[in-house]
Amino acid sequence: MPGAARTVEQQIKARFDELTRAERQLASHIVRHYPVAALASITALAKAAEVSTPTVVRLVQKLGYRGYPDFQIVVRAEVEERLISPIAKHDRWAEGAPDTHVLNRFADAVVGNLHATLSQIDHAEFDSVARLLADRRRKIYAMGGRITHAMADYFVTHMKVIRRDVTLISDMSNAWPPALIDMAAGDVLLAFDIRRYENNVLSLVEMAADQGAEVVLITDQWVSPAAERARYRFSAHIEAPSAWDSTVAIQVLVETLMAAVQSLTWEETQARMNRLEELYARARFFRRSK
Repeated sequence: MPGAARTVEQQIKARFDELTRAERQLASHIVRHYPVAALASITALAKAAEVSTPTVVRLVQKLGYRGYPDFQIVVRAEVEERLISPIAKHDRWAEGAPDTHVLNRFADAVVGNLHATLSQIDHAEFDSVARLLADRRRKIYAMGGRITHAMADYFVTHMKVIRRDVTLISDMSNAWPPALIDMAAGDVLLAFDIRRYENNVLSLVEMAADQGAEVVLITDQWVSPAAERARYRFSAHIEAPSAWDSTVAIQVLVETLMAAVQSLTWEETQARMNRLEELYARARFFRRSK
């Protein structure tokens, strides 16, 4: 079997330049519709990608699998990883936990997540997203799921200092219409969605995309279904020796994006920060050191 550390999608991307034209057409179809496309029969996959069944066989063999059934076994295992419950996560980690302190185990996992996340980010794509977020002609919206909504809130709190027209969308669906009514084509929605993927995030992403918004999705290595409607997508590695996934890699992505936007808009941002400090001082918001 191919390297277990890589998802099937990552394996395809790593070998993309080595593929024939037909294999690239198939690979692109699988990535665009991953993992659903790869769970179909070999005949259905070939038909949907408009290639022959021998092309499907050749592609999976180039990826290191004996055949399509072995390829699907790995895909199904990834789907199970996406849906794993916190209790099952804890039991799996506890069963194979090394005999070291939890601080070391957790730190090792987080460092590994950071390395894996940053190593697969396309710098040109990252820069494009930063420019999109820095474009003052576009309004910015952000939202997340049950856990990741806190990341969206963190992003909005800081971005409001950097530039104007930044809105946090509530994770309650009854708050969506007032937000969507002002969302215009070209505006930006930054959405967060990690396993177990939430229907409300997918629904909002679909509605925003239908209105012409540019969707930037931050998800995990197994990739939220919302990726199909996103223009840009960053996949963070999130596994940790815990019942819960780690959001450290996501935090680094968010803070780096904000730093990039701040650099692009520094003249405006500096003026806003100075004005904000004046308002804080006038309101005596912070306690002064003695």
